[in-house]
Amino acid sequence: MTTHLPKLLRLFFLLALLLMIATAAIAQPATGTVKRLMLKSTVLGEERVVLVRTPAGYDTNKLIYPVLYMTDGDAHMGHTASTIEFLVQNGRIPDLIVVGVTNTDRTRDLTPAKSTDKTPAGELRFPTSGGADNFLKFFETELIPLIEEQYRVQPYRIFAGHSLGGLFAIHAMISKPGLFNSYIAVSPSLQWEHDEALKRAEAFLKDQKEMKVSLFVSIGNEPGAIGVDFDKFKELLSKTKIKGFEWQAERMADEDHGSVVLRSHYFGLRKAYDGWQIPDDPKSGGVLGGLQGAEAHYKKLSEKFGYSIPVPEQLINQIGYQFLFDNKPDDAIATFKANVERYPNSANVYDSLAEAYERGGRIDLAEPLYDKARTLGAQNNDPNTAIYKTNYERAHAKLKETQGTKKQ
Repeated sequence: MTTHLPKLLRLFFLLALLLMIATAAIAQPATGTVKRLMLKSTVLGEERVVLVRTPAGYDTNKLIYPVLYMTDGDAHMGHTASTIEFLVQNGRIPDLIVVGVTNTDRTRDLTPAKSTDKTPAGELRFPTSGGADNFLKFFETELIPLIEEQYRVQPYRIFAGHSLGGLFAIHAMISKPGLFNSYIAVSPSLQWEHDEALKRAEAFLKDQKEMKVSLFVSIGNEPGAIGVDFDKFKELLSKTKIKGFEWQAERMADEDHGSVVLRSHYFGLRKAYDGWQIPDDPKSGGVLGGLQGAEAHYKKLSEKFGYSIPVPEQLINQIGYQFLFDNKPDDAIATFKANVERYPNSANVYDSLAEAYERGGRIDLAEPLYDKARTLGAQNNDPNTAIYKTNYERAHAKLKETQGTKKQ
């Protein structure tokens, strides 16, 4: 590509590049890994099964991740993990470790107050109910410390729950402020025990002056007391003037009590990471401000979320190609070099830098970088290892041919 290419044609190449990068990201396996942990809980007096999903590449990279904790783990792990992967691929959120707690006595664990509801025979309908405080203690004193000891985690926790789990999410927010940073409460059963949690939430919200927390609460097409209390809770939220408190309440009229969860986790995670997506340059469609713009953006995110958030490898790579296809080879090489320095264990960063050198006619510099990429790719079980190998073999043959020509 020459510097005389019309601007429209350069824009076409850039858009094609961004599409190529996005397509490659989607094509690569990114399913993560789900493992079962058995936790003997002293607090609950029983053994609990916990599902832990780690992101793709967790075992070979050194990245540190925020954590999403959720109830009904066996029911929601699959679709939630897929939602996270989709949002990550589209630059809307960071990747997350997901911790899903499976159930033993769900009603006991997720209800804040003991139910006085009785059967026609006069017996308690939910005799084991009212154990939410104990279940919250299990999270605080046993589960969270275990996860933070065994996994690489950032000091940022999200909690998600559905139905009675949504009730528990709101109970956690008002009972243990600071234990979680963000909450997703789907179809919360705030009508439980004559609106007990709703009344406590009203008192709590009136009392707060500052609370750096985000809350997403939703409901489907659900008539009756659960819908009435959702509207009451939304009205309470609308009257709050708590500094740092960000909330969103959504009615999803075309969903029911069961189906509302998938979309709610999608929108809830987007709410938790509102502002995460990096701004685009309106003229080129690329990253606004290049690498410096990306660094400034992630500095702001670090301040907002309270921990250091580096510019992702894939984004730096995208910026490098942005320069490369805009006929700025020096800027491209500098950007790819920065990616190598920041992510030295990634095969792809070496492959991209090698490509920039090869395009500039420096096959002597490209060949050893392609070699490094294929070696790391094999070590890391990188899905693109075959591509790295092909690139190396091409560069190696070209280098031998060049050296042979010089000798003649």
